[in-house]
Amino acid sequence: MNRGHATPKVTPPNISLRSSMAALRLTTLHTTQAVLDAFADSDIPADVLLEGSGIQLADLELPNSLINISQEMRVFSNAVAFRQDLGLVLGRNLHISAYGMFGLTLLTSATLREGWSLALRYPLLLGTFFRLDLEVRDGLAWLTADQYSESELEVFNTDFCMSSYRVTCQDLLGCALPLRQVQLMHGPQPYLDSYEQAFNCPVQFNAGRNAIGFDLEWLDRRLPLADLVTQNDMLQRCIRLNEELSTRPTWIDQVRRLLNEQLHAVPDFDSLARQMHCSPSTLRRRLRAQDTSYQQLLDELRYARARQLLGQHSLPIYRIAEALGFKETASFRHAFLRWSGVAPGRFRQLADQLGPLSDRAED
Repeated sequence: MNRGHATPKVTPPNISLRSSMAALRLTTLHTTQAVLDAFADSDIPADVLLEGSGIQLADLELPNSLINISQEMRVFSNAVAFRQDLGLVLGRNLHISAYGMFGLTLLTSATLREGWSLALRYPLLLGTFFRLDLEVRDGLAWLTADQYSESELEVFNTDFCMSSYRVTCQDLLGCALPLRQVQLMHGPQPYLDSYEQAFNCPVQFNAGRNAIGFDLEWLDRRLPLADLVTQNDMLQRCIRLNEELSTRPTWIDQVRRLLNEQLHAVPDFDSLARQMHCSPSTLRRRLRAQDTSYQQLLDELRYARARQLLGQHSLPIYRIAEALGFKETASFRHAFLRWSGVAPGRFRQLADQLGPLSDRAED
């Protein structure tokens, strides 16, 4: 039986970095760092674990760095290829401090019930792929996780979520939490002894839900670090962080915005990297991880702006070329022909046929 040690690498599943809404969500690098820590004593280099994610080791040293979920999923995919029980390993080692300020806020809750009620109100701050819930059934308290939001790595993320549940409870309580039962929707895995290490209780596979169950008395036990005043202060900051994560543009959106604001004087690649507070190699890797490039983004933005400006018939084409950062009108004409298949003047004529005519300046 596989006892959870590093296994020979298998081909990771093909995680599409653009296949789901995950690409639109942002998260911190805490879990990515936890993955690297899990392999710190192995002969697997960090760059192999980060391969294809667009994340560099230097990024882990930058405060408040955010990545999108699909980048994190790529790291998970790489790592699971070397160690199948990684979800359980990470969950056992992911303490509440990994949630940053939100974790500290939860620690100051009055009871375990109140702590989880707060956590369930802000799942974005937990970075979960599941819908979480707390319920009472059959005389036990159950923490559940369902409606997995991705198409890959469900076993890994289920193991990770459920094992981290127990650790979070124990960190809040300041002591061990005996579990009565664990229910998992997926089937038995080759590393059955790792489930014993993670949960130390009966595990039901192929269950109708994912859940951990424990005695009700734990729910209303007063937590050792309960502090209502401190919690109220920190909670306001967490609410602001939750709003920021909910509305903050993705990394690629920030690149587009910077380019779009400077089309009249386009920054070169190195300058754009400095504006994004990263190295040119990091910028190149992250763009590649999004299946795009500096030139592709620039062409897309220039083409969109050119179509808008060509609708302003009083604006000569040489002025449009200048507005888009072209030093020569001929270069703009050539680029527009490549983008659209027609010259700018012809595009303007075709657009006229679909709308009211107006006076135009000579090209």
